[in-house]
Amino acid sequence: MATVETIPKLVPRPGVHAALRRFPWPYQAMLAICSDLDETPDWRVYWEQMRFLNTRQMTSMGEGVGLEVGNSIYFDISPGQFAYWNTDDAGREMVRALIASGHIDCLHSYGDLATSRTHAGRALEELSRHGLSLRVWVDHATAPTNFGQDIMRGHGDEPGHPAYHADLTIDHGIRYVWRGRVTSVIGQDQPVSWGGLWDGAQPFASTLTLAKEASKYLLGRAGGQKYLTHAQNRIGVPAQLRDGREVIEFLRCNPHPAGLDRGDTGDSISEVLTRRFLDRLVERQGISILYAHLGKLRERQFNQAAVEAFRQLSQYHHRKEILVTTTRRLLDYGQFAQSATVSWSWGSNGLVIDVAGGVEGRTETGPAAESQAFTLELSESSVAELRVEGRPVSFVKTQDPTGKHLVSVPWNPRPFPDL
Repeated sequence: MATVETIPKLVPRPGVHAALRRFPWPYQAMLAICSDLDETPDWRVYWEQMRFLNTRQMTSMGEGVGLEVGNSIYFDISPGQFAYWNTDDAGREMVRALIASGHIDCLHSYGDLATSRTHAGRALEELSRHGLSLRVWVDHATAPTNFGQDIMRGHGDEPGHPAYHADLTIDHGIRYVWRGRVTSVIGQDQPVSWGGLWDGAQPFASTLTLAKEASKYLLGRAGGQKYLTHAQNRIGVPAQLRDGREVIEFLRCNPHPAGLDRGDTGDSISEVLTRRFLDRLVERQGISILYAHLGKLRERQFNQAAVEAFRQLSQYHHRKEILVTTTRRLLDYGQFAQSATVSWSWGSNGLVIDVAGGVEGRTETGPAAESQAFTLELSESSVAELRVEGRPVSFVKTQDPTGKHLVSVPWNPRPFPDL
């Protein structure tokens, strides 16, 4: 890793302030919709949803909303539901294309019917055969291959159990793990606040939700491991699986006033993606990963309320208020923001900024290998060069309304595949 000390002919000089801005300029908040694919009927419904969310193409639900929204996959599931081994060749080709582009970014366990290490090995071998890997793991229901011991009742990280696979899966590339923890709090990586949860239209239900969240917070503050992440309200924290392997455990959010089991489906997502929620997220300058099951539908497409909710979210995104991205990219950014260090020196042409401390394990190539986007706030405008891990990168300079000098590596959406 390059440091200022290893860069020749740069003589440090005092007087420059350089700090990482909370979000890439000009965004004020960050959101990922982390959807478990449970009960999605087939690949055509899955694909149509993804086109609507990620493109401006005309779909059965009207023009797409042009966001960047990821999705999940599992392999072994009961008939009648979409999964990798359940679908046809066209469906599997779609899955592989979406993994390659970064739009399928979560492995949602190996599925209810994956009961052994052999099932896990077969799935990972299939991914490797096509040069694909995933970085995010999301436990599913009470699947045997889950990692969560308490809420999700899994055995995937329990050495000696027939479903043990953690060594294979972590070696494959999984870095981020969700083990069943969901909060109602709007905006993570900020102090705990229950503002925005009480709803005068649902006074009893929302009061009960507030009481439950307060209880979890107090139990976590008292040292209870089950609710420690709720007390910390951090989007990702270092954790250890039962076999000793190190991961980042992440927290999902469902701010529905009536509780965590409401508003997560494709039919009811409009009850969560409200202006009230979005405004509160911006106000808090929060980062959240929304708990969702977008494939749970009465019909084969989003209803009109859901369509309008996504259009409203698109407005916040395209007004540069909320940066909407995939779960993987949000977590990568969160880890980068925690670990990045900024150094500066004066060169013959001006100021040289060096940013170090990238995301561990980022070895991919192709569409997923873009430079990490970020914005620096500087007290000096004469930036001649920006380096990330010692490598020069392209950047843009601007000023915010207060006159602060900003240097940014722009955030670029990932191209959506054309099948």
